[in-house]
Amino acid sequence: MKELENTKIIVTGASGGIGNSIIKKLNDAGAIILASGTRIEKLQELKDKFNKLKYLKFDISQVDKIEEFIENASNELGGLDCIINNAGITQDNLAIRMGIDEWKKVIDVNLTSTFLMSKFAIKKMLKNKRGKIINITSVVGHTGNLGQANYTASKAGIIAMSKSLAIEYAKKNININCISPGFIKTAMTDKIDDKFKEIIISKIPSARLGEPEDIANAVLFLASNQSDYINGETLHVNGGLYMA
Repeated sequence: MKELENTKIIVTGASGGIGNSIIKKLNDAGAIILASGTRIEKLQELKDKFNKLKYLKFDISQVDKIEEFIENASNELGGLDCIINNAGITQDNLAIRMGIDEWKKVIDVNLTSTFLMSKFAIKKMLKNKRGKIINITSVVGHTGNLGQANYTASKAGIIAMSKSLAIEYAKKNININCISPGFIKTAMTDKIDDKFKEIIISKIPSARLGEPEDIANAVLFLASNQSDYINGETLHVNGGLYMA
């Protein structure tokens, strides 16, 4: 039997490189997946690859519609066992140049929307008396990063929030954990200047960027029953760049 046979899972931010890899890994493990994102053509491409995949176009910045999205997604899946909150944005600027709109947009999308996704997912999971929530954060939420005061604050906030939720619902058999990726080969890191990329790699003990599959492997572990006694933790996947 596959590790996640018939496990009903929502994956947000499904159309990116990490999202794609997560979906492939979960599909191979037998999960029933609903993918969400803002690019319908990318979601359709995923559907073409994975016949059993379900998808809903949704922008997580629409905070007033998140409860409705969770309801619709759960109905499509026939229940909800796990959600992977992978969607997020960046809007970089030095602090003295960062407008309040740049600050608020990143905080609202990355932190507030992740909270609401988790909140309404938990309501569904309480009825099932079990569930898993996996929130994707970032190494820079631990270290800080130049020009990313908004992004790093949002990712650090997700970590603290997840710990609080884990404390609240551990007795209800709901596990809430984070995965904190380092620098992973994606379209975003492809845009980094080669010289700056060399500097980044020189600081990674593994001497390479990570692969999207490295994150997907961590997701598979936390989504499976092998992680049932892990709660409120952050799994660092960064090649040794940051050691907690």
